[in-house]
Amino acid sequence: MHELSPRDARRIAVRAQLLDRRRPASLLDVVRHLTLLQIDPTAAVAPSADLVAWSRVGSSYAPAELATALREGTLLELRGMIRPREDLALYRAEMAAWWNLTGLLDWQEEQRDWVRANDACRREILDRLDGEGPLPLSSLPDTCEIPWRSSGWNDDRNVSMLLDFMVRGGEVAIAGRRGRERLWDLAERVYPDEVVPEDKALRIRNERRLRALGIARAQGPECPVEPSDVVAMGEPAVVAGVKGVWRVDPAQLGQPFAGRVALLSPFDRLIYDRKRMLELFEFDYGLDMFKPVAKRRWGYYALPILYGDRLVGKLDATADRGARVLRVHAIHQDVPFNKATTAAVTREIKDLAHWLDFDLDLPR
Repeated sequence: MHELSPRDARRIAVRAQLLDRRRPASLLDVVRHLTLLQIDPTAAVAPSADLVAWSRVGSSYAPAELATALREGTLLELRGMIRPREDLALYRAEMAAWWNLTGLLDWQEEQRDWVRANDACRREILDRLDGEGPLPLSSLPDTCEIPWRSSGWNDDRNVSMLLDFMVRGGEVAIAGRRGRERLWDLAERVYPDEVVPEDKALRIRNERRLRALGIARAQGPECPVEPSDVVAMGEPAVVAGVKGVWRVDPAQLGQPFAGRVALLSPFDRLIYDRKRMLELFEFDYGLDMFKPVAKRRWGYYALPILYGDRLVGKLDATADRGARVLRVHAIHQDVPFNKATTAAVTREIKDLAHWLDFDLDLPR
């Protein structure tokens, strides 16, 4: 049982997420280590996937690199995540097993029953893709006999919901994009041929997740797309002042640490697990974009500010694309910045504006 101080745990987490002073060389290095980039359409400053890449690689990273990697198939989209092409072999056995899973919850059984009830539409989509793919959603037929019912924004979006389940079952895949519109094709024409057996694949995925996180809980809340826990990978550890046992990547123990400043996407994996963020970093943060303006504490799309091994504040900024200006509305300090912190954070904000190729409007 390893005994870690909170500072030890934070440094392990920061270093594992490639946010220390040693920057990775390329976008592919980042994605292969982190295992994923999360897709989110919000671009108040920049798309989340690009922010994550920039915060690691620096201003030498160009968003066109991500677009090129997706177009050429070096990186692939799977259920809202961008992953290395070779990693798709770790998901194919699980996909194939989805159609016959047992022990599902009632709502999961209802979802699969809905797919089966619309099997004729499913087969028509497969036939259309086989003959004409890749195709956008708008070119696929909606012949569902039973519409998808939801209290949310997916109500009556029959084809998009059916495609989502067909992705889970390994039948279709996103083959690229035309602008912002996804193109769909048969999975066998998009994914690599290799299939890793499911038990082995789950173990490898857990191992890679721990390598990317550095320190994590063995068990966490259910996250259907990308878990935040690592089961029994790594070695057990306790963190002083924090309840419970963690799992730690032994390769991270005893390593030197040199920190830097980083501006993080609200969906960055360092802070995505808000409970872990609070336990290790004692950082109070939530995304305010879904709240009414009067109830926002830090702004529409505030970027957490990492300084060394501490999360020290939030940057409330907006990219005004019409004027080509990065407008900084506020820099919220969780702890008072000294001169060194202020100078370092200001340099990083200027670098963000430089990367965007925007002028910078700082509050006086």
